[in-house]
Amino acid sequence: QVQLVESGGGLVQAGDSLRLSCAASERTFSSRTMAWFRQAPGKEREFVAAIRWSSGVTSYGESVKGRFTISRDNAKNTVYLQMNSLKPEDTAVYYCAAGFAVRETQANEYSRWGQGTQVTVSS
Repeated sequence: QVQLVESGGGLVQAGDSLRLSCAASERTFSSRTMAWFRQAPGKEREFVAAIRWSSGVTSYGESVKGRFTISRDNAKNTVYLQMNSLKPEDTAVYYCAAGFAVRETQANEYSRWGQGTQVTVSS
């Protein structure tokens, strides 16, 4: 089973940048898509971004387009989320996920999840 470990969360001010990392124990066909989701208190889990290991094709949630960038390093089995121009509404626990994911914006398409990392943006 693929294990995912996130890192890089923290407390920043509005307008700052932060980079999250997600290290996967392995890359498999069933985990061809890697994604980031986030969940704020009292809210549903929200799709942030996704990337395919093989092609590098990416997709983004509307609320982060133009500010966040997802990338991967296949040699390190690691996916990154570069977050720029952070806003207080970006405050959430950010989760890394892996799955076959035909519908990559849907959380239930992912079978493996990391433990989450807290991102807090102060105004």
